[in-house]
Amino acid sequence: MALPDRLHDRMLLPAVCAPMFLVSGPDLVEAACRAGIVGALPRANARDIGTFEAWLKQIRDRLDRHAAENPGARIGPLAVNLATRMQEEELRANLDLCGRYGVEIIISATGDPTELAKQVHDWGGLLWHDVVSLRFAEKAMKAGVDGMTCVGAGGGGHSGNIGHLVLVPKIREMFDGTLMMAGSISTGAAIRAAEILGADLAYMGTRFIATQESRVDPAYHAMLVESNSSDLMFTGKVAGVPANWLVRSMERVGLDPRNLPVPEGKGMRHDHLPEGVRPWKNLWSAGQGIDLIHDIPSVGELVERLRGEYRAACALPAFGASEGVHREAEISPGVSADAGDR
Repeated sequence: MALPDRLHDRMLLPAVCAPMFLVSGPDLVEAACRAGIVGALPRANARDIGTFEAWLKQIRDRLDRHAAENPGARIGPLAVNLATRMQEEELRANLDLCGRYGVEIIISATGDPTELAKQVHDWGGLLWHDVVSLRFAEKAMKAGVDGMTCVGAGGGGHSGNIGHLVLVPKIREMFDGTLMMAGSISTGAAIRAAEILGADLAYMGTRFIATQESRVDPAYHAMLVESNSSDLMFTGKVAGVPANWLVRSMERVGLDPRNLPVPEGKGMRHDHLPEGVRPWKNLWSAGQGIDLIHDIPSVGELVERLRGEYRAACALPAFGASEGVHREAEISPGVSADAGDR
């Protein structure tokens, strides 16, 4: 495992509140850090660099105030999601702001992270990159990333189609950096499962959309609670990249899920959609973890619940732990039960 000590020692739960387009804002990110997990802000959610700086300042001021009022409190690391295709001058300006306000981790999702990794390392930070397959993992390793988010089947806005039981341990065999498991994670037990499979952290999106601090339409919250995984459609036709979408969100804007328009070109395009219809704005994604979402708590309440579930999962005894020696004795001819007890 390879989560740097300087990050590990400031966290209360091995989890990341993922950076989500049009969902994550200062309130969600600050609440996540204050709860003791990684909070990640997407640069794309700020309309300009001035807004981005104002958000970072707001988050940092609030976290500093919380630290002053709660000596010894663990405050999770702050991360920012940047695009891999930024021009050098724009990237430098954004990294300068990140450094000014205590950002330590840069997260990238799509594209080739090679140049971004160089720039982030020169700046002194860590780069974590999303991967949905072994091929993309190999490319990310070659690019020199510090961490990888293994997006398995069942994820929401950016999903893969390989099961976590294979994707995570296989990439762990190849990579000794920080590893995260993403997709369908809604409980503390799933966070523990991520560790058992070889990940350092669980990367959670949909479960944090369903919190009071997320920047979403109340109808989106209601749909997450009322829907289940059978209400999702996995397709690349909505935004040009494979993702799980809530069918009801398609229907409410007049789209026929059985006859979706096909995007032209590559990447996250939406010029093929009807006027006013935009992915993530009024077409909503969700991971299969919605089956386990039943309410809209605050981030603090959610993380405390996840911690309790995580501790309970960690305390579960291994199969046969209390009677293993006796079972072994029963099936081993010539060996007495007493011999196993000594």
